[in-house]
Amino acid sequence: MVVVEAPPLYSGLEALYERELEAHGVGAVMLTHKWQSADLLAPHSDVDVRVLLPEAPADWEEWNQRLVAAHAAAVAQEVSHRRLLEHPPGFVFTLAEADGRLVSAPELATWSLISGSARDFQRWKSQAQMASWCEVDERFYRGILQARLGGRYQLAADSTDNVVADITAYRRHCVAWHYLAPCWFAAAALATRTRCPGKTAALTQWRPDGLDRYAELFLRHSEDAPDARPRSPRHLLRSAHVALEAAMRRVPDVERPADKREESTCTDWVMTAGMLRVRVARWLYYLDPPPGVATEYLIRREAKELRSAARTLNALAEDEATPVQRLAARMAGLIPTGPTTADTLRATLARWHRQKSTVQDFLSLAPSDLHP
Repeated sequence: MVVVEAPPLYSGLEALYERELEAHGVGAVMLTHKWQSADLLAPHSDVDVRVLLPEAPADWEEWNQRLVAAHAAAVAQEVSHRRLLEHPPGFVFTLAEADGRLVSAPELATWSLISGSARDFQRWKSQAQMASWCEVDERFYRGILQARLGGRYQLAADSTDNVVADITAYRRHCVAWHYLAPCWFAAAALATRTRCPGKTAALTQWRPDGLDRYAELFLRHSEDAPDARPRSPRHLLRSAHVALEAAMRRVPDVERPADKREESTCTDWVMTAGMLRVRVARWLYYLDPPPGVATEYLIRREAKELRSAARTLNALAEDEATPVQRLAARMAGLIPTGPTTADTLRATLARWHRQKSTVQDFLSLAPSDLHP
């Protein structure tokens, strides 16, 4: 396997982030980020970190306070970090969860290693690639499409508040890398039933007849053609609509999923817990960011993640017949499902603190306890 090193801007940023996490006692044994090094386009792409811990901490609330302190310290060191480190990590997992193949295979397939055991990381990546295709994959990739197609992607909603250089170039980046490329990535996976590692790989490797020119256009969107005026973001957006309309014709219809397997239920639990484990750090950062950092748009964005978590938890709760199902139901009751504002986050932080034992039990449930 060929490993592409991160561009210097990102390798330095990742090393800084690792140092800050260590200095603040976060206790990570491995750090990864979503997407491949070729997908990090300087200076516009942010680094979406995943943290691996040896085991669940004794106090998730206190651990989140250390995480947000580390993140804020890294952001404060350079103005450009406001965008490059847009938010605290997206997921936290334990080694037991990764070793137990409970991290979603399509999610793990996108990871790149920042620090930690390369041997463990490559083993997990290989297992993710070799796992049988299942309804977890269908939901993962179709969810990407459903969130963006049919007019759901809005360029105006891609905030430029923390962008410090060349706003027009950043807006072109948004069209290509937040809209077209994720959809192309998902379409490629669904059409071939393989887990693609990233956006660049999808645009490079999946080019059905007639789509080559579109793939090349968006793969090279950040490069200025000689003697050519760069496309405006709106022009690029129109081209993206046309390209995706053509690409979607290569995507098979939704297959009726087989009965949900126990493995899928465990993965749903771990992925939901992994995402909720970092929510306190995100909310604290959004409510009290370093000077000059804008977070209003990030607060609004929380609503989508929280609604998804609540839906999953309610499904996991089923008829609340077992202690694990009742725990899922209690946790679902602690998650707001409406629009998110600063007041929403403050109220939820207070509610989670009052119900600390429930939150701690849910976030720390061991993989072995997920089976009835």
